Amino acid sequence: MAIDDDDKPRKKISHEIGQDLSLLSVEELGDRIALLTAEIARLQSAQTMKRATRDAADRFFKT
Repeated sequence: MAIDDDDKPRKKISHEIGQDLSLLSVEELGDRIALLTAEIARLQSAQTMKRATRDAADRFFKT
């Protein structure tokens, strides 16, 4: 019985900063870029929320 490609578990994309990129295909590099771009957006969002919380606390305690 043959297994379709869609039925195979997909390997989770992960990236380690500084890892060797020479063995990755163009498609894999694109996947990594998308992964890291999404992570940057997530980090920026968390930073914005934390900054807003800190600013609100600063305003509260300075009044």
